[in-house]
Amino acid sequence: MVLNISAQNIIAHRGASHLAPENTVASANLAWELGADAVECDVYLSKDNRVMVIHDKDTKRTCSGKKNLSIEGSPSMLLRDLDAGIWKGEEFKGERIPFLKELIETVPEGKNLVVEIKCGSEVIPALKRCIEKSGKSDQIIFIGFGWKTIIDTQKEFPDNKCYWLSSSKSGLSKKIKQAAENGLAGVNLRYSIINKDVVELAKENNIEVLAWTVDDPVKAKELTEMGVVAITTNRPKWMRDEIAKL
Repeated sequence: MVLNISAQNIIAHRGASHLAPENTVASANLAWELGADAVECDVYLSKDNRVMVIHDKDTKRTCSGKKNLSIEGSPSMLLRDLDAGIWKGEEFKGERIPFLKELIETVPEGKNLVVEIKCGSEVIPALKRCIEKSGKSDQIIFIGFGWKTIIDTQKEFPDNKCYWLSSSKSGLSKKIKQAAENGLAGVNLRYSIINKDVVELAKENNIEVLAWTVDDPVKAKELTEMGVVAITTNRPKWMRDEIAKL
């Protein structure tokens, strides 16, 4: 069973992405060194059915190379030829777009990897193969904006926590109730749409509220005191230290 997350939990957004190139092994390792309770990463399925860790649907923003490659339309070998680190600094030159299995390998005992599914349910069979081989399936949490995709994921991974992502207040009350009905662990919301009523409704439905992406310690403390169970931030150690000062 996946470890419970508590009100003290800090989730490193795409790793320690304030200091290291997002969604890389370097960023994940730095987040663990900085004391993050969990690392969040984003995944797409490549053309040859490999689960790739990258936020965007193409390589333009975070990878150097002569071509802008579509993740879903490119084989992993070509994607891995690109440099995914040098844009953040010379010291990160040579970082590659990771396979999900590489990020899972970094996860220490007692910590969690939060996997955001950026594509659709077509990635689930490859996810299942990858996670079952890792031996760390009980440390994986899933999140996703796609309603059908996160419901399909919960069905395929019944022992893992799954959260629906949203940045919109529209229809949120209905979705919170539907999340509970479909066995989701909770909702993971843009921090600006969270208020006491949202948290209370989630509690009434016996599900959790997580918040993203918070880099203001005053806001983070306000959210945790409200009942939000985990904060996603780009600055895990700094955030924890700053909250402790308040």
